[in-house]
Parts: sequence; C-alpha cells; structure tokens
Amino acid sequence: MTAAHATPLAPALPDFAAVEDAAKRIAGLAVVTPLLEAPLLNATLGCRLLVKAEPLQRTGSFKFRGAYNRISRLTADERKRGVVAFSSGNHAQGVAAAAQLVGTPAVIVMPSDAPAIKVANTRAYGAEVVAYDRWRESREEIGARLTAERGAVLVPPYDDVHVIAGQGTVGLEVAQQAAAQGITLDAVLACASGGGLIAGIALAMERLSPRTEVFVCEPAGFDDHARSLAGGSRVANAPGASSICDALLATTPGDITFPINNRLLRGGLVASDDEVLRAMAVAFRDLKLVVEPGGAVGLAAVLAGKLPVRGRTIAVVCSGGNVDPATYGRALAML
Repeated sequence: MTAAHATPLAPALPDFAAVEDAAKRIAGLAVVTPLLEAPLLNATLGCRLLVKAEPLQRTGSFKFRGAYNRISRLTADERKRGVVAFSSGNHAQGVAAAAQLVGTPAVIVMPSDAPAIKVANTRAYGAEVVAYDRWRESREEIGARLTAERGAVLVPPYDDVHVIAGQGTVGLEVAQQAAAQGITLDAVLACASGGGLIAGIALAMERLSPRTEVFVCEPAGFDDHARSLAGGSRVANAPGASSICDALLATTPGDITFPINNRLLRGGLVASDDEVLRAMAVAFRDLKLVVEPGGAVGLAAVLAGKLPVRGRTIAVVCSGGNVDPATYGRALAML
C-alpha cells in the first residue's frame, strides 16, 4: 500500500494515567472544588444528590483544568510564539488565564454574540479577542489561519489529549471525594459540547468507580451526543437550532472524544431551556451556587425527571458560572 493510499491513523486517545498526570500538573493552581449537598433538595427528589461546583473553579468553569494542562507543556520556542483558541467563552477564559500564568501570548476567536462577561474576562486575562459570526463563519478556519499567520500553537476546546485529560480531573476529584465520605455513586452526569469534559470524567470513573453509570447531558436541539450514542456513530445537529446554553452549541461530537464516550457512557439526557432556567434557580436557592445555562443542564435533567433517581446517589457536575445578569435574572424569576 502506498503512502498516498494508506489508511489514516486513528487519533491517539488519553487514558487514566494521563488524567492522573494532569492532576499533578494542575495541583496548586486549579481549585479542588467541593461536592455540595442540600438536604431539603434531597428530600424533595428522594435521592442523595451531590453537585460538583465548578463555578468556583479558576476562571469560573472547569475549562481552566484542560487549558493549563495543555499550555503548560509548550516548549520554550512555542511559548514565544503563543497560542490560538476558539471558544464561546469558558475555554477562552481558561486559555487566557493559563497563557498568562505560563507567560505566552494568546489570541482567542470568539462569537460576536458571546456573553459580554465572558468576552470581558478573556480580555482581562490579557488575551487578544477576534470576533466572528457563528452562523456565517467557521471558527475552525479562522483559528487555522491565525495559527499559520502567527506560527502559534492551536489549543482546541475538546479534541486534544491533554485538554481531555485535564478535564478528567473533575471526575477524579468526584470519585475521590465520594470515596472519602464512604459514598457509592450510582451515576454521574455532566454536560457536553464537543465532549471533552464527559470523556475525561468517564475515564476517571472507569478506573475509580467502574460500577457508576456516566450520562452526558445536552440542551434540546443540540443533543448530538445522545443521538450519536444511540446509533453508535457521530451525527450532527440540525441547522437553525437555538439555545440559551451558549457553551454547548458544538454541531457534532469530537473526533477524539466520541470513541471514548461511545465506549464508556451509559447514554444521553436532554433538557429544555425552561428546565435549564429552573435548574439555575434551584442551584441558587438550595445550593447558593451561581450556575450558567450550559453548566446547569445536568442538574436540569435530574430535576426534570429525565433519569430515575429515587433511592439512588447521583453526582452532577455544574460546569460553569459565567452568566450575564439578564439571563440570570430570567432564571431567578422562575422561583
């Protein structure tokens, strides 16, 4: 077989050892976020619900974990040339903060309709922001062009071994924190855009709590993971859908993340925008936690009864808390 006709190699996949290595690399920089519990909410649901509070993470979401795990591995020459990323906001902030810590310039491609708080925070960390129209332009193409022009290193939001491993430290902590309290987890739920967080969590749970079921949670209209898992191959979302969950609008599962998720996830759950807003309100009322729409999808799935939970112990990752005041006001109005 000639090189021109050779079968493309499958992408390298991270494993649990990579998650453990990421945990060592981010130690002392990333926050070990708590597992929160509200007895009154437990009584209402008839289960024990543990919420991993990633809004309390550095930059307000889990994304700092993967960004720092990747960017801290740059060579001296790569640090001089800088990094490029594309993101609706949370990965942008994680990359900007990690780049600032490492001492490398960062350029972030962000949609023009990204929440203002996410854009402002990204710039505050010292990154250059390049805006684009998410409905008419390709962030991947813009990112590739900027990477070539500047000789920079692209830091993808999910399809990267080190990014996935870094996000997997969320699952590592959940498993360790539950075990320290003598808790056996029946299920763990987390959101997905491209699938890096849920893939990393699944790798950690496979090793540390193999009987725990792992579910991916998505907003209605963007349930590409749920449908891909059901069919066993990647499918795309239909064009024209919209959601308040700005952090979860990727069109298809990732090339690297899906093989992991297809092997390890129990299934996918879907929540509507109204269910997400109610979950944000409940997080405020019962957990005293500010959660953004995308970060509340897992909690929304539990509260809306998308998964049988009575008599079980469930962990839900609330992945971020970077929400504009107007959207948060809509959520609190649900109380």
